[in-house]
Amino acid sequence: MSSVVPCLAALLLVIPACASKDAKPSSGVEQIPLGGPSSVTLAVDSPAISSTVAVGGATASGTPSGITDAAGGIDRTITVPSVSGRTRKDSIALVSAIRSGMKDTRWPVKGPAPLPGSILPAKRIIAYYGNPLSKRMGILGELPPDEMLARLDKETAQWQRADPSTPVQPALHLIAVVAQGAPGRDGKYRLRMTDSLIETVSQWAAKKNALLFLDIQVGLSTVQEEIPRLATFLKRPNVHLGLDPEFAMMKSGRKPGEKIGTMSAADINFASGYLADLVRQNDLPPKVLVIHRFTRGMVTESPQIRKDPRVQIVIHMDGWGQPWLKYDSYRDYVTAEPVQFTGFKLFYKNDTKKGDPVLTASELLRLHPKPLYIQYQ
Repeated sequence: MSSVVPCLAALLLVIPACASKDAKPSSGVEQIPLGGPSSVTLAVDSPAISSTVAVGGATASGTPSGITDAAGGIDRTITVPSVSGRTRKDSIALVSAIRSGMKDTRWPVKGPAPLPGSILPAKRIIAYYGNPLSKRMGILGELPPDEMLARLDKETAQWQRADPSTPVQPALHLIAVVAQGAPGRDGKYRLRMTDSLIETVSQWAAKKNALLFLDIQVGLSTVQEEIPRLATFLKRPNVHLGLDPEFAMMKSGRKPGEKIGTMSAADINFASGYLADLVRQNDLPPKVLVIHRFTRGMVTESPQIRKDPRVQIVIHMDGWGQPWLKYDSYRDYVTAEPVQFTGFKLFYKNDTKKGDPVLTASELLRLHPKPLYIQYQ
């Protein structure tokens, strides 16, 4: 089990000055790494992924014939980018993820055609994640605002160079409801950010014509209780929603950080339905709903997640660790259970703890399906 650690120390020092009805928490919680408690990873040296791996810089085959298995008797070579610091295990995992997606005829997912004003799949969202009250929760709060936005500019530019055919849309992804290690006054193990803080980050986003995502870590609360409180912001055309099942503990009753949480299709359908109603009632362009996932149990009953043209759902691979672990998780928990669109999270610090460089745009663009939501923490 992961123990509760004070990852929100910086946040907790200033919270009394900005919180109103919420209790001061005693500690925060840290995200569990890939391969940690309640996480399942698959071996990468199985016969199912024994394709030839060519490391160079050429693109992977764009046709199914280029990735058939050994029984197919066809060219099985998939080339992957040459990046300093990558291991053969990383390359094999990337090849496996590419092949798995290209062989899966459920991609692209059949669903409602995009409505006018839809962001996906026409654009790729590049988001900076975190909370401005903590330097330890992500890049959004780690740097001064102007420096953070300038770095986001550079990141979006490199993604645009890597894939000129897909326009890049910058975004800020604010944790607006933060899971806590202490119960708070109402025993819900979550802390709601104030409207003034959300407004501040909204103004930062406006400087770059960026989207704003409001992320919810419900703790022992529920999506039904937390989402309506953010309606004032969600009514704005550039504001979207994120849900983090890792810290959704209502089913287990455990406090955040002791165990990886879970959300069901019913929870996600409530969020999607709520957003769809806002779109209809306020004549808004479609919303984007990002769902974090890095274990199978974090999202249950995924085939029952409803599709609505007013809400575009992204299942977002949100785990940190070595490249091969991240590719395996994308294959096993995102590609293997198609919902609609896919995302991939990169950690500037946690992904590099063992000396691995952060995954590059050229590497992630080899994946199939190609992720259309990229988040940096």
